[in-house]
Amino acid sequence: MHHDPTLFEFLILEGAQAGLSWETILRKRDNYRAAFDNFDPAKVARYDERKVAKLLANDGIIRNRLKIAAAIQNAKAFLALQHEFGSFDNYLWRFVNGRPLKRKRGAIVPASTPLSDSLSKDLVQRGFKFVGSTICYAFMQAVGMTNDHDYSCFRYKEIGSG
Repeated sequence: MHHDPTLFEFLILEGAQAGLSWETILRKRDNYRAAFDNFDPAKVARYDERKVAKLLANDGIIRNRLKIAAAIQNAKAFLALQHEFGSFDNYLWRFVNGRPLKRKRGAIVPASTPLSDSLSKDLVQRGFKFVGSTICYAFMQAVGMTNDHDYSCFRYKEIGSG
């Protein structure tokens, strides 16, 4: 996946999912799109207290002040990375040299890796919130940076080598 708006959406949804089930977030995905202006980082970065209050009153999303504040902060940091690297995609995929990492046959799928640790640390240093190593690894899986699918799964071949 190499589309910045989609990468931003996944980043925000992964942060919202922290401590919850993915199913909960997926059921609320359309509500998140509506509430967060289709995940337009330029719009989200400009949210003020009035907009935060509106989001906190929206029962279609996870109404957690810290997660909402993190989404706004992450939008600002996302825009800074786009400016620095030309796109968030350029920034992100350099961690895997532009090609998805593949799990070794029979290896257990981890919750985090040294690579997700590095990505998390770098994102935090750049001002991102709710981007711990476990969240980063789930994000890397979701966007295809790492291919943890079983070799017999149709998605393994779809993701392939990039």
